[in-house]
Amino acid sequence: MSLLKAIHHVAIICADYERSKQFYTETLGLTIVQETYRAERQSYKLDLAVNGHYQIELFSFPNPPARPSKPEALGLRHLAFAVTDIDAAIADLNSKGVETEPVRIDDLTGKRFTFFADPDGLPLELYAV
Repeated sequence: MSLLKAIHHVAIICADYERSKQFYTETLGLTIVQETYRAERQSYKLDLAVNGHYQIELFSFPNPPARPSKPEALGLRHLAFAVTDIDAAIADLNSKGVETEPVRIDDLTGKRFTFFADPDGLPLELYAV
């Protein structure tokens, strides 16, 4: 039996804090749980909730190194958000200037999904549930 209970959070480091804060809160609609500025690190930490559940930590650091994300770089690949109406979610993102890839079908589940990117190019996914 595993001692692990759930995934607590996902941490994201961004290049431009205000731009990413706007994207995750205004564009994606995540809610702010807490915002902290850590002067000793010259860093912001923004705790965000997805549908009322604390799940994402957005960090800023001075001059973070770039991380490869395409094609299929080693390591964490993407962050996926569950949606009940993928067409409505795509239309909402597109209306806010966010480009989405063509919808694909998961070969194993038959579910529809698509990808888009945050302001730093981090791959994000919408997955129909």
